[in-house]
Amino acid sequence: MKISLVHLIRIIRHGWKNIWLHKLRSLLTVLGIVFGVASVIAMLAIGEGASYEARKMIESLGSNNIIIRSVKLPSDAKTQQVSFLGVYGLTDRDLRKLETIPSVIRIVPAWEMEEDVWYYDKNISARVVGTLPEYRDVMNLSIKTGRYFDEIELQNSEPVAIIGSTVRTSLFPVEDPIGKTIKIRSNYFKIIGIAGEKVFAGASESFMAEDMNIAVYIPLTTTKLFFGEYETKKGSGGIRLWERNWVQFHRFILQVSETDKILTTASLVSDILGQTHKKQDYQIVVPLELLRQAERTKRIFNIVLGSIAAISLIVGGIGIMNIMLAIVTERTREIGIRRAVGAKRRDIINQFLTEAVILSASGGVIGVLLGILIPKAVTKFAGMMTLITPWSILISFCISVAVGITFGLYPARKAAGLDPIQALRYE
Repeated sequence: MKISLVHLIRIIRHGWKNIWLHKLRSLLTVLGIVFGVASVIAMLAIGEGASYEARKMIESLGSNNIIIRSVKLPSDAKTQQVSFLGVYGLTDRDLRKLETIPSVIRIVPAWEMEEDVWYYDKNISARVVGTLPEYRDVMNLSIKTGRYFDEIELQNSEPVAIIGSTVRTSLFPVEDPIGKTIKIRSNYFKIIGIAGEKVFAGASESFMAEDMNIAVYIPLTTTKLFFGEYETKKGSGGIRLWERNWVQFHRFILQVSETDKILTTASLVSDILGQTHKKQDYQIVVPLELLRQAERTKRIFNIVLGSIAAISLIVGGIGIMNIMLAIVTERTREIGIRRAVGAKRRDIINQFLTEAVILSASGGVIGVLLGILIPKAVTKFAGMMTLITPWSILISFCISVAVGITFGLYPARKAAGLDPIQALRYE
């Protein structure tokens, strides 16, 4: 074993010496491997980052939840300077009917509006959410400082509020918000808690995502007491349009007892709401289904990216085979001399195969370094999240070595198959 190890080291040293004699040629030969390995690592890192953000965004809605949202249908009347009342969305009757579904553990309603939140001369536009204490659990809302409102404050319609992290940094950049009072319209609310920061890949209507960082949470009874069940919207573009809508609830969050029952429960919810809502003024979103769809999209994305990277690696392998065949031709006389002094065919195969593997492995190392740097540059300059996984580096490097063995085997066998007499006569 000691002799074989020494022999292996001698083969590697000799192979590296031959490659180093033609540095530029060797570098150009392994460029295909370099770009192939780098593209595998970089593209997988970008794909993993996008997939991670999508999963976190969907999971923030609760994997065992079903979310129903009131949807305002477009109005037929497009008149200016008018005031009209629109009625749409989810009601108490819907809430009572949905509570009869056996697989539903609890339903948490929410009423929302966009408002300017003031603290002295500082203000921020935020979502004001009126809901129940259970909202914190079903939506995975963490409290960084202070506390969430309780049942007593809900029953007494207390003017208390929990603010998101962005609201906190905008209105209270240096001081502690707990115990301070903020103003919404003409109403004052005491801050009792600060929500933990949530990271999203961007709010999207299709994912029903909500930026919990720019939100103020207050008891549902307080919302109805101070603001009623009417939402008033102001027009844009310099035209003073006022649109007044009546909506009892903007959202229901249904928590299902078991994951296996989510899809059947969602179908049952659709049937129940379809009986009382002749117009499609609601939308049902199942985060679990979105999560599965994101996983399927990730698999397709990885297959596409893997195929592109595989092409680069094959091109790199062809380059290695081409240069090794040229090396065999260049060193034909050397091969004849080595065979004449007693070298066996397997020694010739080992020598040329080792050189091919050294070429591909060197390209793999350079490709790994480049593949680690590219995602960091993408994150810094494009603002996209990237996630480099150890298995992507390991697989990419192993593939580069495998490419060297695969495409170096034929030139090595061709070198070993040369007739020693003819090789010695070769000029």
